[in-house]
Amino acid sequence: MPPEEFSPTSPYAFWDGAFTPSELDRIEAVGDVLTTGKATLMGGTEADEYTHIRITRTAWIPPEPDTKWIYDRMQAVVRSLNDRLWQFDIRGFSDAFQYTVYHGTEGGHYDWHVDQGDMPQARKLSLSLQLTDPSEYEGCELQLHGSRRLQTAPKGRGTLVAFPSYVLHRVTPITSGTRKAVVAWTTGPRFR
Repeated sequence: MPPEEFSPTSPYAFWDGAFTPSELDRIEAVGDVLTTGKATLMGGTEADEYTHIRITRTAWIPPEPDTKWIYDRMQAVVRSLNDRLWQFDIRGFSDAFQYTVYHGTEGGHYDWHVDQGDMPQARKLSLSLQLTDPSEYEGCELQLHGSRRLQTAPKGRGTLVAFPSYVLHRVTPITSGTRKAVVAWTTGPRFR
């Protein structure tokens, strides 16, 4: 959907075809060789027990010469969306990109949360790049509650969903298959 069809008060925007199928295959290949571990909550450790909140496997895609193209494309898309919609003061990415894997055999999910908290740089926009074709899994929907009604983000392979990091959101339980995504956050000065 073209960004012109969204408004600055929309809880999210998305960009279909942010990456080509062959580029998505390359990103998935990068992520699949990483060692994934139990996802933690902000300030937590893998030893903490919070399966009622989150069951996800994650790894980090560092900004290196062979992944720079991923960072560059994500930056271009998020800047375009931000310039057209929110016009936040964003400065780039402060964290490596998160390679996120939800397994149906584990009941992967992430309950309601926001992507802000006690951190050195304020997160402004959250991004989720869909790597898996939705025909390969059931459930595992990104839902946002930034207005009077619950909204479900599109989940076509290659769709990049962006939303202000203060928007309440969740990933519903996956009931079968495996879903993979790249999650990232842009940062900038604190909101005023």
